[in-house]
Amino acid sequence: MRPMPIIVAENLSKFYPVAVKEPGIKGTINHFFRRTYRSIKAVQNVSFEIATGEVVGFLGPNGAGKTTTLKMLTGLIHPSSGSVRVAGQVPFARQEAFLQKITLVMGQKQQLIWDLPALDSLRINAAVYNISDQEFRRRVGELAEMLSLESKLTQPVRKLSLGERMKAELLAALLHRPQVLFLDEPTLGLDVNAQAGVRDFLREYNQRYQATVLLTSHYMADITALCQRVLLIHQGELMYDGSLDELLERFAPYREIHVELAQCLPREKLAFYGDMQLLEGRTVRFLVPQEVLTQTVSQILADLEVVDLKVTEPPVEEVIGKVFQAGVV
Repeated sequence: MRPMPIIVAENLSKFYPVAVKEPGIKGTINHFFRRTYRSIKAVQNVSFEIATGEVVGFLGPNGAGKTTTLKMLTGLIHPSSGSVRVAGQVPFARQEAFLQKITLVMGQKQQLIWDLPALDSLRINAAVYNISDQEFRRRVGELAEMLSLESKLTQPVRKLSLGERMKAELLAALLHRPQVLFLDEPTLGLDVNAQAGVRDFLREYNQRYQATVLLTSHYMADITALCQRVLLIHQGELMYDGSLDELLERFAPYREIHVELAQCLPREKLAFYGDMQLLEGRTVRFLVPQEVLTQTVSQILADLEVVDLKVTEPPVEEVIGKVFQAGVV
């Protein structure tokens, strides 16, 4: 039986009025005395549910409406229409019971005080959330161990590396043990090792506390490592809600076969086995429809002297890009 939804959005919409001004002096005078407006659609009729403990990727190109949706889910802005409930609460009411249950982390937006040790900022957060000294020490110790930050919290924030600062920001955001995590580009600007460290932490945190996570990221490695389900938003409208694997199957009905041959062969002979994407010496790469993949691999192994062969899926970034270009799922 599927867990009860902790996030429920129904026909969520947000429109912004933008003043329209004609060129020239007459347009300026009319703009001053009789201003007219047009409505800009940021998000329109977005509906979805997320169950307790799910980790869901929220994807879309720049300007698609991801951050606007997150801000409505966290109560930072009011929706123009529709309804949303998070952990049983109406977000924009901003009640204490709601704020105790959620957190919002935005990459490169810091809450830690720059010139003070991170531990001092954490003590301020503990006071805000009425966390006792004993519980504060226990939670900081537990999270610092998970994040490998034990020796860093007494250093001024400005002396931490970017990856260490991001981990400290996560610690600060999770000190009150929220049920729902809204993460907007949490690995933005981090190097590969720091990204992997943040992903490992989020996976462990989700498993340990059954926290619900809604994650936006332009790094597809974040999505593939953490999310089985994705929401795709394009031009303010939700265009897909479902399994990441199913999306890849639908929009990438082919596989890449990488072959290393024992000897060089002419292009004309190799072209028989599929759409040849690369031929460099003894290395060949074919693009093959998935329905004939097994037959093609068997044929290559039977006909050619193969040193090595591997089958790979196309990059996730490429598949998602095709979805947005098509504009429909």
